[in-house]
Amino acid sequence: MSGTDRTLGGGLLVAGTTSDAGKSVVTAGICRWLARKGVKVAPFKAQNMSLNSYVTREGAEIGRAQAMQAAAARVEPTALMNPVLLKPGSDRSSQVVLLGKPVGELSARGYHAGRQEKLLGTVTDCLQELRRTHDAVICEGAGSPAEINLRRTDIVNMGIARAANLPVVVVGDIDRGGVFASFFGTTALLSEADQAHIAGYLVNKFRGDVTLLEPGLDMLKELSGRPTLGVLPFRHGLGIDEEDGLHVSLRGAVRESTVAPPHGKDILRVAVAAVPLMSNFTDVDALAAEPGVVVRFVDRPEELADADLVVLPGTRGTVRALQWLRERGLADAIARRAAEGRPVLGICGGFQMLAEHIEDEVESRAGAVDGLGLLPVRVRFAPEKTLARPEGEALSEPVAGYEIHHGVADVREGDEPFLDGCRVGSVWGTHWHGSLESDGFRRAFLRRVAAAAGRAFVPAPDTCFDALREEQLDALGDLIEEHADTAALLRLIEDGVPKDLPFVPPGAP
Repeated sequence: MSGTDRTLGGGLLVAGTTSDAGKSVVTAGICRWLARKGVKVAPFKAQNMSLNSYVTREGAEIGRAQAMQAAAARVEPTALMNPVLLKPGSDRSSQVVLLGKPVGELSARGYHAGRQEKLLGTVTDCLQELRRTHDAVICEGAGSPAEINLRRTDIVNMGIARAANLPVVVVGDIDRGGVFASFFGTTALLSEADQAHIAGYLVNKFRGDVTLLEPGLDMLKELSGRPTLGVLPFRHGLGIDEEDGLHVSLRGAVRESTVAPPHGKDILRVAVAAVPLMSNFTDVDALAAEPGVVVRFVDRPEELADADLVVLPGTRGTVRALQWLRERGLADAIARRAAEGRPVLGICGGFQMLAEHIEDEVESRAGAVDGLGLLPVRVRFAPEKTLARPEGEALSEPVAGYEIHHGVADVREGDEPFLDGCRVGSVWGTHWHGSLESDGFRRAFLRRVAAAAGRAFVPAPDTCFDALREEQLDALGDLIEEHADTAALLRLIEDGVPKDLPFVPPGAP
């Protein structure tokens, strides 16, 4: 990479007109396209707000989207790729994770009033280190760069673009409508110095004949002085691990995946309780990838009636989620299932909810709380967070996962151990996220579920979750390679911010 500073690799910031415009997908796609060209590339997101996180090999917690972007880049994820992670605990406060470790809770006002601005040096240092060790770094913004109320303390959009002298490509979701106004308005609301970094636009999720779009793209270039660097078509099932489980439809399937026909006679129905502050809901993706397994998110007790397996997922608020289950009648429905020998799986916070007793002076500060009492476990919340990448064996199969939790489980007994938890009857519990991605273990677990549910379901013998993920990441790389102006993107990455980009009035007030 050429660049102005030859000691550093090239860089690019992918911003968006809105949240969910497709920044994560485009960043991953560019990473895979570059990796296939032999470029040593890394992803970066200065600040992420997400309940969907991952543990790196060095024991650091980062956003799961950045871990998947690292997989797209074919590099090992590290804390440098997501130095600041905010994990919401309520509408107004979040746990702040700095360089992979929690450093405290802050209100939104407290964070934006001073703490965020002080972190700019930390995030620029992380980005600089990545650029020293890679040919290119593809950065992802957050929300919109035109959030003028937050610009003074911004460290993830134009703040990092200016500090690291990065060109910026703005992604817009045309499926929502108003994409031309969004591109123009985003640019026009930025200050002249910020606008100098906006190098072009990318249209995402287009359906139809692209020639019908071209007159608008030409007019946008005349108005803004910036080209559109690609029109990416709408494709089903291309989402990588999402940032926020709160956006999952309670009635929708996992992503937009098509359920393959069952390998045996029956299908298996999996109901995932859509608890408040749901975290790492991607744990069930591996179930949804199995032919004949139907996964849905539910919030009513009657929706459990035909489920062969109920999953209580992770949550940032175990006690709050427990109260929610009771208020909605789901707790009683789950207890009835257990008494009837019908399968239930609790993961992390879901495992804690299945316990007999919870002592929480850390997360909710609720003190002593009764759990659902379905597993012989007592949980105490510790100030220190457990961050680990355990490996072991369960159901006679090798299995690996990762742990992210404050709750410490004291497992008293049980019919058999289950990873770090236990099984009693048809109720299983563990703190391990990601365990179902281990193919042999997942198949063994589903055979046990099918037997307990009385279903003639047979797991397909050849489903490989890692291979399916690789196919998805390659599809993202194809999207960029086939529908973006890759020559222009490469010039931006190598040469940096274009000169003499015009100012679009009125600029920031």
